[in-house]
Amino acid sequence: MVPRLIGLEECEALTAREVHDLYRRYVSRSQVSLMTTFGFGRELVDRAEGAWVHMRDGNRVLDMSGGVGVLNHGHNHPRVLAARARFAEQRRMEVHKAFFSPYLAALSHNVAELLPGDLNISYFPNSGAEANEGAIKLAYKYHEGRRQTILRADISFHGKTLGAGSLTGSAENHFRFPGLPNAVVYPYGDVAAVRAAVEATRRPDGSCDVYALMVEPFSASSMRCWSESALRELRQLCTDEEIVLIFDEVYTGWGKTGELFYFMRHEGLLPDVLVYSKSLGGGKASISGYTVREKLFRKAYDRLSDVILHSTTYYGFGEETATAVEAVNVVVEEDFPARARRVGAILGPGLERVRAAHPDAVDRVAGVGALWGVFLNGGPKLLDLAGKLVPGFAHDPRFGTKLITLSVIAHLYREHKIMTYYSPNVENPLMVAPTLMAEPADLEHFLRALDATLALGLRRLLTGFVREKVSSAW
Repeated sequence: MVPRLIGLEECEALTAREVHDLYRRYVSRSQVSLMTTFGFGRELVDRAEGAWVHMRDGNRVLDMSGGVGVLNHGHNHPRVLAARARFAEQRRMEVHKAFFSPYLAALSHNVAELLPGDLNISYFPNSGAEANEGAIKLAYKYHEGRRQTILRADISFHGKTLGAGSLTGSAENHFRFPGLPNAVVYPYGDVAAVRAAVEATRRPDGSCDVYALMVEPFSASSMRCWSESALRELRQLCTDEEIVLIFDEVYTGWGKTGELFYFMRHEGLLPDVLVYSKSLGGGKASISGYTVREKLFRKAYDRLSDVILHSTTYYGFGEETATAVEAVNVVVEEDFPARARRVGAILGPGLERVRAAHPDAVDRVAGVGALWGVFLNGGPKLLDLAGKLVPGFAHDPRFGTKLITLSVIAHLYREHKIMTYYSPNVENPLMVAPTLMAEPADLEHFLRALDATLALGLRRLLTGFVREKVSSAW
């Protein structure tokens, strides 16, 4: 029997209903229920460019999600598209394992040129979680397995693989999978707690048992940050105890926060390993990286017997690294940090005006550059109403807040054709994280739409959302 396969042209002609049916049968029924709740999943995209998504029905949607960190370059940046087209047209070879790759060599050089100190040696896998796994392995190998403890923050987000997932403190990871042993949790931003954790794991002979400290200098899922003094204290502690200090800037890297990387706003501050991903691929390539101080890499891996101790099939894949070379050059030449600061100069004051205009709805706003969170607060009565409208979620103390935030997201999309999202971590803020290609007029349009949405009142938004969407989905 000849299999009935769907070709590319037929795929692109599928209706939304047909796509939903295929998802239910071959991907996930629950994903269909979730995505169609907010309206995003009810329509199909025709094309996307810059900060805008053009739908098949002719409408266009302002993307204020920034692809959850992937789209600093916006949708389909012309230079990134041209780099990929050049690679394909010239029929360049993808897998470089038997040959040296000029793209991998150039990308590694460029990253080293941009980062401070001796952050010189890079490795390029596919995802942020995979890059974090590589950084952790390197830290463990650096100590030759003689140390067994790793420290991570209570609200951390480092990925969803077994290893990185076991170091992720987000409520999004509500199911306990097996993970790394001896992972000790400390409160985010608390240097004293980190010191206490180090002391608690000290061996009888006084030596330190901690091989790595995982830190997000700016937590993109909670809008919290470490103070400069605290980060410098961590650096000194890790130096004194020879702990490998890992900075996770998977989301915040490549200009998003107004600096190339958030930690670089503090002159002279240097991690032992920097992890990044998201917009490294220019919005088109799945690529991540971690960059290591040279002396650590040489000690951990740079000998013939260990040269392939950490490797992946798609490490340094040709088109991905070629894309990243161009994407990084765009970051520098178009000055993405300055772009992010200009975005922040509009969003920061604008969101504060919205908060002041709706004090009963907005508890606070927080953020930096092109990465902001709006913390909605309906008060105990509205939270109680949310529990009554959608009973059965008593196990999730944040469900009411999530529901309120989701009602705002749904209204922004339905009535204003603006796409946002919320963070499932900690206080569940409405995330405002546009591409760095967003124009001032786009940002002002969003601020007006958010103001008009909140003017309706959270109670009205919540009850309408539940009656129209959630009750049928859940």
